[in-house]
Amino acid sequence: MIVVKIGGAAGISHDALCDDAAAHIACGERLVIVHGGSDATTSLARQLGREPQFITSPSGHTSRRTDPRTLEIYQMACRGVVNQSLVLALVRRGVRAVGISGVDASLWRGTRKSAIRAVEDGRTRIIRDDFSGTVDRVDPSLLNTLMDAGYTPVISPPGLSEAGEPINVDADRAAARTAVALGADNLLLLSNVPGLLRAYPDASSLVAAVSIERLDEAESLANGRMKNKVLAAREALLSGVRRVVIGDARAESPISRALDGAGTVFA
Repeated sequence: MIVVKIGGAAGISHDALCDDAAAHIACGERLVIVHGGSDATTSLARQLGREPQFITSPSGHTSRRTDPRTLEIYQMACRGVVNQSLVLALVRRGVRAVGISGVDASLWRGTRKSAIRAVEDGRTRIIRDDFSGTVDRVDPSLLNTLMDAGYTPVISPPGLSEAGEPINVDADRAAARTAVALGADNLLLLSNVPGLLRAYPDASSLVAAVSIERLDEAESLANGRMKNKVLAAREALLSGVRRVVIGDARAESPISRALDGAGTVFA
C-alpha cells in the first residue's frame, strides 16, 4: 500500500510519474494518488484577474490566502484541471483511475480555522474570513471500495469542514492522514526539489535520511512549503506509517526512485 502525493508546483510533468504509477499498478501494487494544485490555482486566478496572495504564520508556515472567491478558483483548478489531467493521463496508460475530492463521501473532514495569524512587515494581524483548515480525520471506506474493485483513486483538495464547508487544506498533511487511515507502508511526497536541503537550493546539501529521533532537527532546516512536508512526514511516522520519502517528481521513474531511497528518507 503506497500513498503518493504529487506536488502542485510549477515544473512538474505528469508523464514520467504516470508512466511509473501505471507500471507499479500493473504489478499488482495498490496506489492512492493525492495531489495539490498551487501553480494551477495561481495561474487560473491571474487569468481571472485576481492576483493571488500568500500569508506567512508567526511559525514560518506559508499558505494561500483563501477568501471566498479564491476558494472557488482553488476548487476549479484542483478538482477541474489538475485532477482530471492526472486521471486522463493514467487512463491513457491503462489504469482504471477515478478522480475524487476530499469532499466526496466526507473523505477528508477537518476544522476550518476561525482566525489566522499572519505576519506582514514585521507585524502580526488576524484574518477571520479565510476558508483554510486542517484534515483531522479520514474515512477510508470509499478508497477501499474503489481499490477492492480494481480502481486507483486520485484525490484532490478541498477538504470538508465540520460545518459542511469546502476548505483549503494542505495536501501533504492530508496525504499523511490518508496514509495513516489506509495503513500504508510508504508515503511518498514528490515535488520540484530533490528532498530536504540543508542549504536550499543547493542540491548537494540533500539530507539523505532522518530518524524519528531527529525530526526536530529536520523541521529546523525546512523553509517555506518544505515545512509542511516535514510536518507531514512527522505526523505520518508517529502514527504508524513505516517510511516517508520526500523525493523529486521531476525525475524519471520518480515513484520507483523514491521507493529505492532517492530523496530524504524518514524512518
